[in-house]
Amino acid sequence: MAFWNKNIPSSSSSCKHFPIIGLLSLLLLHPSTTCFGNAIRVVSVQKPTSDDIIIPSFREAPAFRNGKSCSWRDIDKIQIVMPVDANYIRGTMAAVLSILQHSTCPENTSFHFLSIHLEPDIISLINSTFPYLSYKIYHFHPNRVRGKISKSIRQALDQPLNYARIYLSDILPKDVRRVIYLDSDIIVVDDIAKLWGIDLGNKVLAAPEYCHANFTTYFTDTFWSDVNLAKVFEGRRPCYFNTGVMIMDLEEWRKGGYIQKVEEWMIIQKQRRIYRLGSLPPILLVFAGNIKAVDHRWNQHGLGGDNFEGKCRGLHPGPISLLHWSGKGKPWLRLDVRKPCIIDYLWAPYDLYRSSRIALEE
Repeated sequence: MAFWNKNIPSSSSSCKHFPIIGLLSLLLLHPSTTCFGNAIRVVSVQKPTSDDIIIPSFREAPAFRNGKSCSWRDIDKIQIVMPVDANYIRGTMAAVLSILQHSTCPENTSFHFLSIHLEPDIISLINSTFPYLSYKIYHFHPNRVRGKISKSIRQALDQPLNYARIYLSDILPKDVRRVIYLDSDIIVVDDIAKLWGIDLGNKVLAAPEYCHANFTTYFTDTFWSDVNLAKVFEGRRPCYFNTGVMIMDLEEWRKGGYIQKVEEWMIIQKQRRIYRLGSLPPILLVFAGNIKAVDHRWNQHGLGGDNFEGKCRGLHPGPISLLHWSGKGKPWLRLDVRKPCIIDYLWAPYDLYRSSRIALEE
């Protein structure tokens, strides 16, 4: 089931782009009053005291329009897939804003949102926050992974929606042949068209690859001590890649039967406990060492710290196009309890959350 939201004209905006390091300095000097884009300001907010999930309210984002140089052909559409639910909706809204704000041709971007519950409130939020957005929302039924998910080191990694990326070739229409998959805890600070334009060659996936990481830590001793299991990496140099930012060729995913190949490892995991991290390891088992490597600037990940405490981390050296708060610590939660990391001030200007407090610009 899918719901469609048409492009509806709204008020346009002229938004400035700042170099990422310069922006960090600016935010550190004036963290409570920094203006970014169309008068979107950083405000302090309070975390809800109720244990129930509260659907927040958001300010309407400015409209971002194509320039004269942009093509309007459907073939040029950039297809972006993101999960959306009540717990991460605030991150999703910030991510969408960042993508549109930094796009040269923002109206050439189509969004595909994946949801477990298809809450009417969330659909209404997307419509009111981005009334001009081209998007569809799809239902991912948790029964698809029932009995296949095993407990990991962090509860958030065990949620069925975390596994939806494996099934995109079945969920999305057949005419969607290629997508960029993004987690909800990211901010894009470059033109997403640059990532979309990467040539996959004969590969099914493209992502930033980290070949100096200790790859053995992603699997248990049970896996490495079994010769038949460990030999899966024979003939390829397995390198870590983060599945929160991927370019995916869905046609080749379908042809190669990769849903079944990933599921086979999930079944083995249930039987023998060969890894500890959610949906990442089975994808690594199938693809590690056989993807198109992308520049590291497209996934500055780990900004949410580790999976246990979510301690603050700094930026890695080098240029940055995408910031990713993977790990336990999420910027909106740390900002709400007034215990932000310095890096969280780079996320805050994209936060469209309408606080229960009076916003500074109001």
